[in-house]
Amino acid sequence: MSAAEALPLKKHARDRRSRRQRRTSGWVFAGPAAALLVLFFAYPLAASLLQSLDGGAGNYVRLVRDPAFLRALGNAALILVIQVPIMIGLATILAYILNQSWLRFRATLRVAYFLPAVTTLVAYAVVFRVLLRTEGGAVNQIFGLQVDWLNDPFWARVALIASITWRWTGYNAIILLAGLQAIGREQYEAAAIDGAGPMTTFRRVILPQLRPVMVFCSITSTIGTLQLFDEPLLLTGGGPGDATLTPILYLYQVGFKQLDFGYAAAIAWAVVLLVGALSWVQFRYFGKERA
Repeated sequence: MSAAEALPLKKHARDRRSRRQRRTSGWVFAGPAAALLVLFFAYPLAASLLQSLDGGAGNYVRLVRDPAFLRALGNAALILVIQVPIMIGLATILAYILNQSWLRFRATLRVAYFLPAVTTLVAYAVVFRVLLRTEGGAVNQIFGLQVDWLNDPFWARVALIASITWRWTGYNAIILLAGLQAIGREQYEAAAIDGAGPMTTFRRVILPQLRPVMVFCSITSTIGTLQLFDEPLLLTGGGPGDATLTPILYLYQVGFKQLDFGYAAAIAWAVVLLVGALSWVQFRYFGKERA
């Protein structure tokens, strides 16, 4: 074989070695992360699904007949229907105000409203418990009330909703503020030229363009509601009488107190399916632009 004929073969061999080295280098860097992903995510996910199906679909049949789980779902639905719209509405108004050029100390106020989201959960729950005590609680003293906030089923729900709203309204407001700042000033100017007032501009210009961000906030808030655990555990313990029991708190009780891990896994997968279904519904029916 002549040198001219051997040259393409050598080049092809070098290219193959180079490709093999690139693949090897890629796995060297990605391998540890992939191993951790399989070890701490994929394997537990598959194991929990198999555990929930241990003995067939009996755990899922038990779910639909379990009064405690149905009460927990009802509580989550109540929070979802009442708290999430109130929170998104307040966050939208707050974001609109924080976006105004006439507002002084805007940066400071944005940080102040975001702080509850990064406040230590135990600390804020303890503060709310102190504020809402029946005897000597600041809320009852300031307003001259005798409300048993944490031991009456109705008021315990109100206290839980109020605490969640306080914690996450500022967080969603900052996300919505980012959406507001993406709207060009020329659109406000065009609305003003057309004679639109502040309310008309807000309704006709701002809200339609803010829809994707609001849908994102709604979906993440829905996921957070179905995953509620810390607040009901620390504020009310799920009581009184399961009035503030949530699916994840019930999962904790079943799995770590009753040690019924198969049934706890079934609860977890039921919550996952609910989260997926509700997220799809919101994205499908509220995420689209209206013609």
